[in-house]
Amino acid sequence: MLKLEIVTPEKKVFDDSVDSVTLPTLSGETGILASHVPVISALKPGILTIEQKGHYERMVVSEGFVEVSGDVVSVLTDSADTAAEIDAASVRSDREEIEKALTAAASSSIDETQDLRTRLELADARLSLVSGR
Repeated sequence: MLKLEIVTPEKKVFDDSVDSVTLPTLSGETGILASHVPVISALKPGILTIEQKGHYERMVVSEGFVEVSGDVVSVLTDSADTAAEIDAASVRSDREEIEKALTAAASSSIDETQDLRTRLELADARLSLVSGR
């Protein structure tokens, strides 16, 4: 068993024992089981999956960090939302605005559009979670 803590600036979102957790890291999707080697990694926006006693819970996390030490997994992220907490219509509207801003910034450098592309990834992850994909 692992002890999983998910913390945002506003609150502790999750604090319980789990069988496994899968996270969206910069190097790809990473699965963590008990006795995992110590790791510190950056998170990218995406879907985090928790397995707990044969049940799965999914939530969208934004940028942040994960630290695995012993059998403790600490996730520090700017936001963590379940499907029930996401307003799909609002996310679709935000996504359209982000796409327009990216189109307008087409001649900008990759570094200058990084924030917009990160926001787009987060919007896509939220829509994916809400639609059950």
